[in-house]
Amino acid sequence: MADRFTKAREAIYEAHSEDPNKHTTRDGKEVPYETHYAEQMEGYLAKRNPDASDVLKLAVCGQHFRRWEVPRSDYSMTKIGYHTWRTYLKKRQGELVSQILKDSEYEQDDLDRCLALIKKEGLKQGEEEVQVLEDVACLVFLDDQFEQFKDKHDEDKIVNILKKTWVKMSKEGQDLALQIPMTDECKGLVQKALAG
Repeated sequence: MADRFTKAREAIYEAHSEDPNKHTTRDGKEVPYETHYAEQMEGYLAKRNPDASDVLKLAVCGQHFRRWEVPRSDYSMTKIGYHTWRTYLKKRQGELVSQILKDSEYEQDDLDRCLALIKKEGLKQGEEEVQVLEDVACLVFLDDQFEQFKDKHDEDKIVNILKKTWVKMSKEGQDLALQIPMTDECKGLVQKALAG
C-alpha cells in the first residue's frame, strides 16, 4: 500500500491530468498544463530546498490546483478584479489540496499548514517555508512563462513586473534566477529591471 505522501501526490496529479489546457514539451509531447506546471514547481523546489517537508512538497505540487476551473475572465479586468480572483484561488486551492491530505490520512496540523502555505500566509513576516514556495513560483515564472509573457505586454509593464518578482524572492531564490538560461532579449529586460 502506498504511503500517505505518495497517495496524496498521486491524487493531486490525477486532478492535474484533467486540465483541458495543454502544454507542448520541448520534445513535442502534449501534456495537461497543470501537470507541466506542477512538475516545474517540483523541479525548482528540489533545487531551492532539497530537504523540504512532505507538506511543503505537496503544497508546491498543488499550488495551482484545478485553477482552470476559475478563469480570470470571471472577474472584472481591473486591479481589484485581479486581486479578488487571486485571493479566491489561493483559498480554494489550499482547501482542495488540504482535503486530499485529509483523505490521505494526514493530521489536522498538516492540513492547516498546507492551507497556510498555499495561501502564502506569513510571507511578509519572513515565514521560511512560505518564502521557499514563493521563490519556486517566481523561478517557474521566469524560466517557463516569461518568454511568452513578454510578448503580450509593453516593456515598461514587463520591467515593472520583473522588479516586483525580484523583490518577492529571497537571496537564494535570486541566485537561482540568475542561473536560468534566457534569450538575449529576456536577459536585457531582467538587467533593466535590476538596474532600476
